[in-house]
Amino acid sequence: MPRLRDWRELLRWETLLAVILLLVIAVNIQMSPHFLGTRNLVNLFQLSIEKIIVALIMTFIIINGEIDLSVASVMGLSACLFAWLYEQGTPAEVAILAALAAGMLCGAFMGFWIAYANLPSLAVTLAGLILYRGMARILLEDRSVGQFPHWFTRLGQTDQFGPLSFGIVLFVVLFVVALIALHFSAFGRHVYVIGNNRSAARYAGLKVRRTKMALFVLSGLIAGLCGLLLAARLGTVRANAAEEFELDIITMVLLGGVSIFGGTGTMIGVGLSILVVLNLRNGMSLAHYSGNIQTSVVGALLIASVLLPNLLRDARQMWLRRGARRRPRPVAGGQEEEESRQTVDPKPIARS
Repeated sequence: MPRLRDWRELLRWETLLAVILLLVIAVNIQMSPHFLGTRNLVNLFQLSIEKIIVALIMTFIIINGEIDLSVASVMGLSACLFAWLYEQGTPAEVAILAALAAGMLCGAFMGFWIAYANLPSLAVTLAGLILYRGMARILLEDRSVGQFPHWFTRLGQTDQFGPLSFGIVLFVVLFVVALIALHFSAFGRHVYVIGNNRSAARYAGLKVRRTKMALFVLSGLIAGLCGLLLAARLGTVRANAAEEFELDIITMVLLGGVSIFGGTGTMIGVGLSILVVLNLRNGMSLAHYSGNIQTSVVGALLIASVLLPNLLRDARQMWLRRGARRRPRPVAGGQEEEESRQTVDPKPIARS
């Protein structure tokens, strides 16, 4: 868990995110009178619901000192596997279970190489990104598969709880669960400790390998679930489903104050970052900016989210070093030099 001083720094970062969020909302209101409409506010979440759900588990993984670049490919593979099985005559319920199992297997496969073979997660998950996307293309090639059961598409396309969809309610529930698990449970404390120092965590008796394996299995499961939500929302699946989603997901996490080096971050910061990215994309859409411009802006945010915290930390350390050099040094015996306590020696007053 973060120390008190770390919490103060994170709160300052979260305050900055809150200010940025208010500015983005204010600009969006000025740009479009439809921004505050109920339908637009629901669509703000609904159109990116898969990304923001995966961002929750990505927060755990990055705080743990790892990264998962393959989540979007796992989403695409699960969606394609569901569509292919359904096209072959498999009942939709069985196809859903198979897609979820495939997601877990993908996560377990990468977790094994990272946790037990000690391979870097960047390389392993980058290979997974390519491998799983290739498997999705083998299943569907260039075809588009749809005509799913009505009950399935309703999960992604129709309001289930008043104006809210099933995916939005699921995100709220998972966010609360993730908040409690990360900040108020032993598992969350283990995630922080391992992210800060893996060797020290192992010497302290923590199950480092088991924790990392569990995180990647959960990542695969949630990515598989979100692949199914994407298929339900779109009503059709192609081999490029969820392509490049990892850019937005990682940006949301890092912009929320989670250190790319692990050991630092809060779920509240990630929640604020999600709102910033969603409102920014929504505002640009209402202003008729192209998808390429929106992706460029998100890419710039990703670079800023990595560079800015490091620059601020380096500036703070430099300031502290300068302050330390200006402090008076103690002399032998534990007493400070007399010159540091007295600026001018008082002259004796002449008596008449």
